[in-house]
Amino acid sequence: MAADDLVLAVTGASGSAYAVRLLEVLLRAGRTVHLTASPAAAEVFAQEIGRPLRLDPAEFSAADFFGEAAGGIDTTRLVYHHYRDFRAGIASGSFLTAGMAVCPCSMGTVAAVAHGTSGNLIQRAADVHLKERRKLVLVPRETPLGLVQLRNLVAVAEAGAVVLPAMPAFYTRPRAVADLVDFVVGRVCDQLGVGHRLLRRWGEPGDGS
Repeated sequence: MAADDLVLAVTGASGSAYAVRLLEVLLRAGRTVHLTASPAAAEVFAQEIGRPLRLDPAEFSAADFFGEAAGGIDTTRLVYHHYRDFRAGIASGSFLTAGMAVCPCSMGTVAAVAHGTSGNLIQRAADVHLKERRKLVLVPRETPLGLVQLRNLVAVAEAGAVVLPAMPAFYTRPRAVADLVDFVVGRVCDQLGVGHRLLRRWGEPGDGS
């Protein structure tokens, strides 16, 4: 445990590529990352990434996330927690972290965080970050948004969370899907205080790569 540890939770919204890239960037930045994922996240991950995401801690591997690229990423700072493990440090406010991102964040998770249900480790860790006044970044990917979803997003924002929808910009003139992913991941890193060169900022020359 260290005050600069970060938590990354992956839930069942579309956008698994954001989670993969964000985890890679955080690890390459030398941060210790506490990772947890929901069953719905595993289903979406298999559909979008084409690899199984094994949730059993005895079976989980960094290769689930990164595939063949795992060998080029230092995963010694990756700590995996099962989504039902309330004994994990991140379930307690006494466990120090520098922030948490739920990326992508399902609207079901937004609802649970908005109402403090803490039905699993993801929701509990998010609740902890709110009550401890630590940075909590929620990255929803849903459209259109109904009144219930909008009210829940207002509730989490009022509670102190940062609502950062997965909305890439186009002023950067993206050339590939990876550029769109990097824009969103870069904005999440901005909120978590993690330095990067993933995007060209407004007013900067060049492409920022």
